[in-house]
Amino acid sequence: MTVRLRLAHTADLDPAELAEIRALLDVAFGGDFSDEDWDHGLGGLHVLIRDGFGLAAHGSVVMRRLRHAGRWLRTGYVEAVAVRADARRTGLGGRVMAELERVIERAYDLGALSAGAAGAPLYTARGWRRWEGRVCALSPKDGIVRLPEEEGSLYVRPCPDPADEVRPCPDPADEVRPCPDPADNVRPCLDPADALVLDWRDGDVA
Repeated sequence: MTVRLRLAHTADLDPAELAEIRALLDVAFGGDFSDEDWDHGLGGLHVLIRDGFGLAAHGSVVMRRLRHAGRWLRTGYVEAVAVRADARRTGLGGRVMAELERVIERAYDLGALSAGAAGAPLYTARGWRRWEGRVCALSPKDGIVRLPEEEGSLYVRPCPDPADEVRPCPDPADEVRPCPDPADNVRPCLDPADALVLDWRDGDVA
């Protein structure tokens, strides 16, 4: 069966397409997809894959700011990834992620997402790394607050482009490791000794 992939900004999706995406997400998440979750996935770029039966898969990437080691990083945050039940295990989730990763690598300093145990294997198989450090958020009321409930479910993808300022450490174990000695000719990487601080939003912050 032929499938068609489309990359589009939220502004270029008509109401019927948005309703179709929301319906896919509601079913895929078993009714546990809130209005706040829906809002989190809007305002950026969407990947839509269609087959002969309609919308088969979706994912979006929106811009957020994550603070690390004193810098606010322009972050491509992945949201609303879902595949229709009858189209699962056919590689469509990987195709969605490949396109989102292309966008992240070309437009952002860092990729990030939140995933539970069921969804994590899709991301780790593609090189996303579970963040082992502290997770915080910049609260409008209390300043920087720790989010222990989000620790262990946040995944990051440092961008490899030589023009970027954030890159993974050259470790053969392919883990997120402390940054190398500043005397080395390697640019900064993500250091779990420093927290990741997320910008604030309604609903789930991560």
